[in-house]
Amino acid sequence: MTDENKRAEVLQRLNEVFREVFDNDALVIEEATSATDIADWDSLMHITLCVAVEREFNTRLNAAEIARLENVGSWVSLLTGKGTK
Repeated sequence: MTDENKRAEVLQRLNEVFREVFDNDALVIEEATSATDIADWDSLMHITLCVAVEREFNTRLNAAEIARLENVGSWVSLLTGKGTK
């Protein structure tokens, strides 16, 4: 699988997590999507997202990794870099 395909797969799975966390089946995220683009994405929802992403991707995020998550693209990069399943 190419890096581009891996990123697309991770983005698709993240979109499902975002839809579940924000309870919005119509939500569509892109790599440029950030907290400023989603009204309910505040600090508490960020923690909820982190927990949901850890569960979906069967991984652990440390504080330094979480601090670097500026937009969805940074989530994708982090998760593809971890080789998550």
